[in-house]
Amino acid sequence: MSGGVDSAVAAARARDAGHDVTGVHLALSRNPQTYRTGARGCCTLEDSRDARRAADVIGIPFYVWDMAEQFHEDVVDDFVAEYAAGRTPNPCLRCNEKIKFAAVLDRAVALGFDAVVTGHHARLGADGLLRRSVDLPKDQSYVLAVLTRAQLGRAVFPLGDSTKAQVREEAAARGLAVADKPDSHDICFIADGDTRGFLADRLGESPGDIVDGRTGAVLGRHGGAYAYTVGQRKGLDLRVPAPDGRPRYVLSITPTTNTVTVGPREDLAVDTVTAERPIWHGETTPVECEVQLRAHGEVARAVVTTDGDGLTARLRTPARGVAAGQAIVAYRPDPGGDIVLGSATITAGRMASPVAAHGA
Repeated sequence: MSGGVDSAVAAARARDAGHDVTGVHLALSRNPQTYRTGARGCCTLEDSRDARRAADVIGIPFYVWDMAEQFHEDVVDDFVAEYAAGRTPNPCLRCNEKIKFAAVLDRAVALGFDAVVTGHHARLGADGLLRRSVDLPKDQSYVLAVLTRAQLGRAVFPLGDSTKAQVREEAAARGLAVADKPDSHDICFIADGDTRGFLADRLGESPGDIVDGRTGAVLGRHGGAYAYTVGQRKGLDLRVPAPDGRPRYVLSITPTTNTVTVGPREDLAVDTVTAERPIWHGETTPVECEVQLRAHGEVARAVVTTDGDGLTARLRTPARGVAAGQAIVAYRPDPGGDIVLGSATITAGRMASPVAAHGA
């Protein structure tokens, strides 16, 4: 129970379904005062109190589990290391993978519980496969697609068939004080929302060149390549304007040379995406499907092939702003809700020949 409206209603629905429910709030900060207060994040002291009050109203036992050290190692340290390596991580995905459905689930099973219930907006079909929520703008299947079949077998998502508006209405009817609590957003462990400053404090200043991707000319300087991500347009502070006056975008980040490469928007286009560490639930590949390349991003048609520890997606239409470190999630359209076929961590995007990119 995070202290928000979704997990509170999920707990209440699980109790109403006849399950023996215990509410658990995760203490994830070594120093809770350093995590943001109010509604901009999660894991705050306020959230803990809100979760406890919700459990009291629902009528279930409530505990706080201290997982600060593991969260710091598996999520925060990973976040910093990924940026240092020139990638753009998704900490919410990593938290689901390493904390909520690994550490928490393992402890819950050891204590005799059958499953972990969360307030994620996603659905599980009778076949055990993950599906999108009916509320597509709130769908969270993208950050859950990293879960294995074994983890999904012990997961319960009671909110997948409801919209966020319906969840809030139900919370109010149940007398839950969090009914109108704003959704959390941004990164919970960055207290002031300044990701660049957070990384600079941990990685230090590391000046380098910003170069033109076509000519190799030095266009400016940066204080640390970790402050940039592929597709970024603002905050480049370039000394040399483009000859045609058009904006430039970050095309790539090279930690070995501490170089940020920029260019026009069309140079961001890729039609082949490679990824590593796939979690695959679908049929034998290659398979024609839809892929999502970032959280809340649009889907694209693609032919996906898995091969051992790798995954390759050949996009029917080129995509822009594909960043290493993000997840690629494959979906199969289905009348009962898009089915998650699998997920992998993006390693690179490139333009291939038309035959290679569009052959099934």
